Amino acid sequence: MATNALTLETQLNTARETPLFYKVFALASAGMILDAADVYMASAINSTMIAQKFATIQQGSTFLSAGFLGLFIGSILAGYIGDFFGRKKSYQINLLLFGAFTLLAAFMPNITLLIICRFIAAIGLGAEIVTGYAVVNEFAPIKRRGHWSGMNAIVANTGAPIALLIATFAIPKFGWRSMFIIMGILALLLWLLRRHFPESPRWLLAKGRNEEAATIINELTSRGQYDEDEFTDKAEPTSHISFAHGLFIAIIAVSATLLCQYTFTSWVPTLLLNRGINIVSSIGFSAIMMIGAPIGAAIGAALVDRAGRKKVILSGFAGVAILGIAYAYETTTAGILINGFLLTVTLYILVATVVSVYNNELFETTHRFRGAGISNGISKLLNVLMPTAVAFLITQVSASFIFYGIAIMAIIAALIIGIWGPETGQKAIK
Repeated sequence: MATNALTLETQLNTARETPLFYKVFALASAGMILDAADVYMASAINSTMIAQKFATIQQGSTFLSAGFLGLFIGSILAGYIGDFFGRKKSYQINLLLFGAFTLLAAFMPNITLLIICRFIAAIGLGAEIVTGYAVVNEFAPIKRRGHWSGMNAIVANTGAPIALLIATFAIPKFGWRSMFIIMGILALLLWLLRRHFPESPRWLLAKGRNEEAATIINELTSRGQYDEDEFTDKAEPTSHISFAHGLFIAIIAVSATLLCQYTFTSWVPTLLLNRGINIVSSIGFSAIMMIGAPIGAAIGAALVDRAGRKKVILSGFAGVAILGIAYAYETTTAGILINGFLLTVTLYILVATVVSVYNNELFETTHRFRGAGISNGISKLLNVLMPTAVAFLITQVSASFIFYGIAIMAIIAALIIGIWGPETGQKAIK
């Protein structure tokens, strides 16, 4: 006799954290560290290649765009594979693809072949941001979902300062190719550790595979459950909005967050070079600013369950708009560092809230990976165009206009989410 799906879902919603949950969290977060580190690795490599004349600014923008195009394709593929064939399938080959082609990129003799390797590697990495955040969201209990999704963002975004600190020492001593070798080896090691990743029980329940789900849920409930009284006023499902409505809000929220984040972080070393700061110092300054990434993610994780999703998101976008405009007028080294650090903190409050929590709560289990995949994918597609636009502004107009653009995107997103975005805090996901 099949186990009752509703009973199983209730158990999953209130389960206390167990060793299996911590294993899922650790493996998902490790993959997200690589995802977060990758864009900063690419940023440091790009500025160095341009400084060493291996690539022009235009070729460097193509290198960055190729990465975002690959991430777009990988995000969309991961969404459909995850919803139709299972979350586990999305994890099986993506790190192998990323690790192998990142390692291969280290040995490319020219920028054209390097761009091709970067594109293919990024297709593999595109599944990480979709799968990592959504899987933690699906395994976590309702009461702690915002906390654990936020913690995922904190751990993941330690990849930002770590990547730039490694680059600060590795690139001057061993060259920019060493970064590809380090990242490729780490990805392949994680791929080996993640071969026995469990399937999401929510996905199994949605597919009617209740007995398989029961086996995993039994292990997830081995330490008992939270008091059900804590959930009685929060048991209504989030997904009262249509898929189209949720997707619209998700696209706006994620695209604005990641466009602002990537526009700033991808080009910080190059922008510092443009202000007369040498290559080693520019990467070091970037690393100091990126310490704000895990700090911002920690603030977002601490506030997201207490204050509610929308309050944190709207405050975050307002902060990005103000700090973005202020950064455009900074001229002193201290001002650049302090404002850049604060802007990074604010950007990662948004990442921890929008990308890791809010985006996944807007969709039901049957559509979650597709919704998260499409919203993340479109943000990556928009970022394909971003390096070309930034390169044009740097060379033909003024770098200050980059920060005006960040402020405008943040304001538009805040208005749309404030008017049409639902509050999803601590509600049951279907």
